Amino acid sequence: MSARHAGRRAGLLVPLFSSPSTTSWGIGDIGDLAPLTAWLRAAGQRVLQLLPLNEMAPDQHSPYSAISAMAIDPIFIQVPAVEEWTDGGSDDSLSAADRERLNHVRTAPRVEYAAIRHLKEAALSAAFGRFHDYEWRRDTERAGALRAFISAQAWWIDDYALFRAIRARELSRPWMEWPAPLRHRDAEALRQARRDYARDLLFYQYLQWIAATQWAGARANAHANGVELFGDLPFMVDADSADVWAHQGSFRLDVSIGAPPDAFSATGQDWGMPLYDWNALAQDDFRWLRDRARRNRDLYDGYRVDHVVGFYRTFGRPSDGGEPFFTPAVEAEQTALGARVLTLLQEPGAEIIAEDLGTVPDFVRASMAELHVPGFRVLRWERRWLEKEQPFRDPAGYPPDSVATSGTHDTAPMAVWWANAPDDERQQLNRLPTIQRITQGAGLLKESCDAIVRATLLEALFASGSDLLLLPVQDVFGWSDRINEPATVTPENWTFHLPWPCDRLNDIPEARKVQAQLHAWAVQYQRL
Repeated sequence: MSARHAGRRAGLLVPLFSSPSTTSWGIGDIGDLAPLTAWLRAAGQRVLQLLPLNEMAPDQHSPYSAISAMAIDPIFIQVPAVEEWTDGGSDDSLSAADRERLNHVRTAPRVEYAAIRHLKEAALSAAFGRFHDYEWRRDTERAGALRAFISAQAWWIDDYALFRAIRARELSRPWMEWPAPLRHRDAEALRQARRDYARDLLFYQYLQWIAATQWAGARANAHANGVELFGDLPFMVDADSADVWAHQGSFRLDVSIGAPPDAFSATGQDWGMPLYDWNALAQDDFRWLRDRARRNRDLYDGYRVDHVVGFYRTFGRPSDGGEPFFTPAVEAEQTALGARVLTLLQEPGAEIIAEDLGTVPDFVRASMAELHVPGFRVLRWERRWLEKEQPFRDPAGYPPDSVATSGTHDTAPMAVWWANAPDDERQQLNRLPTIQRITQGAGLLKESCDAIVRATLLEALFASGSDLLLLPVQDVFGWSDRINEPATVTPENWTFHLPWPCDRLNDIPEARKVQAQLHAWAVQYQRL
């Protein structure tokens, strides 16, 4: 279903890790979706856009660098809601050092992944030990629920749990360095590993069962609040992932993907992830991509397809230093491939939108339009670049099958962009009919993105022709905090969180004021 068929809506982009509550462990968790979507409902927002929740490698912070395309990262499990943790004494069972660590991460100004992961791994390991002794060994009703989950999710969780168990026994070495029988998935070696590591496999399956159970409850709460949960499908996973290990024939490990040189990067980008072997995937009827679509449908009402141009043509860099190339190489084949992939992503029934920013050939957007897959309209980049003075496009003219926004998780917040924008850029924006209407001819020429400037730009996006509006949470509040700065590795990337607990937003005058304004715009511009 396209945004066009779903009607006019507005929503916010709020990474789950950015929205901890008073009871969570230093990071937004699955349980925090309930108070967050309740606040969004009162703000007239019908969509919560999340960043990927896929399990990251232990030393990673980026949700786009995952060791599984299917598993929810256990770091998002709401530990206080785990039955075995509560029965085992809850926080009182923590060591003195861990109680001190918990107090620290709860008051830290940013997400401290290593400390949080240490705490949750210890707590969940203890919870599993109790489950194994009191439920699994006694084959209780609760044990039966886990068995049913494992059976229903066997199509992905069997390989995932085995990968995690072997990886742990191999001291987190990449699977490319495992003993050859395990590396090459020798059938007898895998059977032996399943026997030897049976308890470990059950642990990883238990974690995913807990996460799935909590997620189902959170999604039901979101729907009760009239809010749809949107996810994000990363273009690729890490080479050292359960998916690549299990489907080695579908990937080329001798080539890494990235982006060619463009206006944003003179040298292009190398993401260090393996290249899809499109011929092999096609011969297998794109089974792994179909599985990803099925999994995302099970988790989300809709999702954003990351780097959609890569599904039409993928830019690869040979590891031996050879000439970079696009695959497929021919435009007709690129068009056919992209249309096929987007169609199969649509087939399970989730709504999809697609990130089509940067250097994107015209045929890609034409293909998306034919499939009714909305692309993004970022206000600061929506200009007629080939015309004299490169005037901005008026948001009122954005097509219905599009997603209007002020920025993404990778861009500088709106306040920073406006402060750094050259005068002629502000002048161009100031001339737009929508801006003139909202300001009653006064226009916007201030250098700082004060409350009036911010409100005008946001209202212009609410007034846009796009059926779907998604605004980063920083922009609705006027904050300058970034979620991520591409091509950099810094302690700040992916660690931003709200200045207030998400279950206390209604106690914050600033948050109530923003909530009321968002609701008023949603009513005024028919997004309810």
